[in-house]
Amino acid sequence: MAIQVGDKAPDFELKDNHGATVKLSDFRGEKNVVLLFYPFAFTGVCTGELCELRDNLPKFSDRGTQVLAVSNDSIHTLRVFAEQEGLEYPLLSDFWPHGDVSRAYGVFDQDKGCAVRGTFIIDKEGVVRWTVVNGLPDARDLNEYVKALDTL
Repeated sequence: MAIQVGDKAPDFELKDNHGATVKLSDFRGEKNVVLLFYPFAFTGVCTGELCELRDNLPKFSDRGTQVLAVSNDSIHTLRVFAEQEGLEYPLLSDFWPHGDVSRAYGVFDQDKGCAVRGTFIIDKEGVVRWTVVNGLPDARDLNEYVKALDTL
């Protein structure tokens, strides 16, 4: 079961597409976080969603919000994907131990071996304030994230 609104967001430490360590707790007291889980780099729906975020990044940065995108791909795959698509926000690798963070947030599909499309808006205090979980083929609506951020 996915983490619910009002829950404390589980802290994590993952490597980004450049090999740097990113911790959720590093943003506490500083920025809201849009934590976006997606199944796989280089797939149609995922590429579309992440490029839409790229094209609308000021909607988040202007609201004091950090976008973090998490998949179960390796950091090497994520590096090439980010370079190819011009993605300038962190792509985090939940590769090993395989899916640990996805599992902690309740969005790991055991049968497919990947995260489903879960999004969690986490406030500056580390509390989940909005969430949506979609199935693998169902793209999310970026405008819903922006509306939710405007309520914080």
